[in-house]
Amino acid sequence: MAKPVGPNGPQSVDRALEILDAVAEAPGPVGAKALARRLGCSLSTVYHLLAPLTARGHLVRTTAGYAPGPRVPALHRSFRRHLGLGPQTAELLPRLRRATGAEAYFTAYRDGRIVMIDSTVPVTDVAHPFVPGPETRAHATAHGKALLAALPRAARRRYLAEHGMARFTDRTITGAERFEAELARVRGQGFAVSIGEADPAFTCLATTLPERPGGADGVLHAVSVSLPTAEFRRRHGEIRAAVAQAASGAPW
Repeated sequence: MAKPVGPNGPQSVDRALEILDAVAEAPGPVGAKALARRLGCSLSTVYHLLAPLTARGHLVRTTAGYAPGPRVPALHRSFRRHLGLGPQTAELLPRLRRATGAEAYFTAYRDGRIVMIDSTVPVTDVAHPFVPGPETRAHATAHGKALLAALPRAARRRYLAEHGMARFTDRTITGAERFEAELARVRGQGFAVSIGEADPAFTCLATTLPERPGGADGVLHAVSVSLPTAEFRRRHGEIRAAVAQAASGAPW
């Protein structure tokens, strides 16, 4: 018979991670009472978990509540390094943003996961539909299509079986055969397009980057942009050329 999970067991770890997520997702500092309500636990439990998170620098306590701490940027730098992205890639997205006037994004695939690593979207724009973090709409985004198209068929099937193909708009492709045909077009064209498939107001265009010499095994990278669909229709040739140039000049 399994033993109940104690206060210092896996449940406390899970709750500590919930606290980190809650603080990260909030628009500003979060009080301990608000965290207790979100987790559905006592205030004393929340304070018990906040203590090591604050001591290790993952959170900081302010007069208004708890906020992300100084350890967070170091973790992000480590994450980028493990994906093969060094300081030399820092100018890639701003340069693409200047060339297109569209928000630009850097996304990677590794070990069955697709994550948007960075973007030019201001951190204050919390309403923007595409933000850094785990990509849950890969089949409906241009960067997701570009990365999935580059995978071996077996790996792609495993990814789609695990993550599914939810419908986000009336344009979202949710059938396996139709999606495979779409990815065949992506491979033939060298770029992927999502017209209102993840968000009805936006079109995205993406392409994969050349493999990084000596890079991490199994890691794929993509660069992409998003802009209002009406604007994309007017400028699609210019946008495609700018994204292709950015990818060909990947700094590695």
